Amino acid sequence: MLPNIPYTSFKRVVIVGAGFGGLSLAREIAKREDLQVVLIDRNNYHQFQPLYYQVAMAGLEPSSISFPLRKIFQSKTNVHIRITEVHGVNPDRKSIDTSLGEITYDYLVIATGACTNYFGMKEIEERAIPMKTVSEALALRNRILQNFEDALSVDSEDERQGLMSVVVVGGGPTGVELSGTLAEMKHFILPKDYPEMDFKAMQIYLLEAADELLGAMSDESSKKSMEYLEKMGVNVETGQVVTSFDGKYVTTKQGMRIRADNLVWAAGVKANPLKGLDPKVIVRGGRIKVDTYNRVEGYDSIFALGDVAHMSEGKWENGHPQLAQPAIQQGKALARNVWRVMDGKKAIPFRYKDLGSMATVGRNRAVVDLPFVKFQGFLAWLTWMFVHLISIVGVKNRVLILINWLWNYVTYDQSLRLILRPKSMDKNLKNEEVV
Repeated sequence: MLPNIPYTSFKRVVIVGAGFGGLSLAREIAKREDLQVVLIDRNNYHQFQPLYYQVAMAGLEPSSISFPLRKIFQSKTNVHIRITEVHGVNPDRKSIDTSLGEITYDYLVIATGACTNYFGMKEIEERAIPMKTVSEALALRNRILQNFEDALSVDSEDERQGLMSVVVVGGGPTGVELSGTLAEMKHFILPKDYPEMDFKAMQIYLLEAADELLGAMSDESSKKSMEYLEKMGVNVETGQVVTSFDGKYVTTKQGMRIRADNLVWAAGVKANPLKGLDPKVIVRGGRIKVDTYNRVEGYDSIFALGDVAHMSEGKWENGHPQLAQPAIQQGKALARNVWRVMDGKKAIPFRYKDLGSMATVGRNRAVVDLPFVKFQGFLAWLTWMFVHLISIVGVKNRVLILINWLWNYVTYDQSLRLILRPKSMDKNLKNEEVV
């Protein structure tokens, strides 16, 4: 197979990754018709990661937080999208190796994001449920719902408790939001679906290795989020480092042993750098060391941005937070610098503007830290919804999400509790369902 990308007299910018950073950059530089943009991703859609947990908890459909890349660039004839895997970069030949073949570049931008970090614990990697893609969020939804179906038919209380109980590892925004949504399902939704079961047996644990939740946020937000979760019936345990999971019991370094068949891993991420770069530029967490122009150190025509980039700037000596805002801002700044250089002007160093952070814990409960004010409760919850709604790509997606949220708020219910199993693509299996 060949990429079949036409050669032109324009400079070719190859962007690997269509996450927040890569998409932000591509949308900006595609405005100039004197550039050829090649956008590469393994999926043909952009994923809105902050709402994965709502897909996992049957609050939203996967299509509501995904948007087709080709739809975004329908009117841009200078943008070429290729859905493939990238295996490595050849800086000497100014090319990358993909499953479609070799693709050359004038400028390469690595925006490959991050994946789940299991910190070398193979047992947990094999048995835990991650949540870093839409597919993984859907798999988690299937797993949780199927376990409740299975719990109806088991003989022992021990098996039933194991199937119903969930341990969430990681006290960041994902872990807090997921735990809160699970608690609301336990109180308002699942008892109506499964009236035969006693949901007192269902235990929800949130384990965090540090001494507080939401460590990147203020003390007020940390304390309030814990207060909210405990009132909702979540067993919050800080200072607990998970060391093993055999499929039945979760064990921590501090001696806790929890009966649960479900371990959701939201405890950390590691970057996805491309092979072929000088190992000296790969720093802690797999991130690529870049200067304040997002240029990879030692390379004139290779750049990195977002979660995969490690930029020491201002108070961010250890790199910017691996969140959406730094990636979006870096993407837009790099686009402006590309334009400036093409116009014979000097590039401007990147400066990250911290717009704040927020997390929702449940209905009418959220915490918000803005640069000028910190607040919690109902107003914070409305703020969280507004910010996430306007950040979604596509008007249709925003409308669908708003309708789902309004319906859930009025009815205390979600209507998307479907167990969707993929079919095998192997003709020899006669489309047998994969269980």
